[in-house]
Amino acid sequence: MKLYVMRHSAAEDASASPNDFDRALTMKGRKRSVEVAKFLAAQKELPDIIVSSPLVRAVQTAEIVASVLQPADGVVVRQDLAPGQTAFALFQEFGQRSAKAVMLVGHEPGVSELMIALLGEAAWPKGFTKSMVASLKLDEAGVPKLRWVLDPKSLRLGSHR
Repeated sequence: MKLYVMRHSAAEDASASPNDFDRALTMKGRKRSVEVAKFLAAQKELPDIIVSSPLVRAVQTAEIVASVLQPADGVVVRQDLAPGQTAFALFQEFGQRSAKAVMLVGHEPGVSELMIALLGEAAWPKGFTKSMVASLKLDEAGVPKLRWVLDPKSLRLGSHR
């Protein structure tokens, strides 16, 4: 299975909305989501399903990415990716379903906590910037290995060290 882990794109400042749940993407965040999705499409990095946190900024990011990548199973919203939740059980669920390529769209620090749980702290020493995507590959034994990290500003693939 290929796993893509993405942090949502740039959103309104916390002071813009009385409820953190409702903070929407900025125009810059929307544009960056499209740029990242187009880059992934050009690289033939195509998830079969995109799973998003229920917060507005994550759902908007997931929907924009899906509009470009056209995942067969669309976008699914799951509470497991909300702030304060743990996405590890969600990761295991998709692994048991024999999914081929799954993208998770969430928040910091949750996306970094998932990467640390999968790879170890030494392999994931830093956090995610907004719109960053990391890709992992699970071997036949289910052991995850970091494939690449997409820097959303330069649109270049690299490692995370």
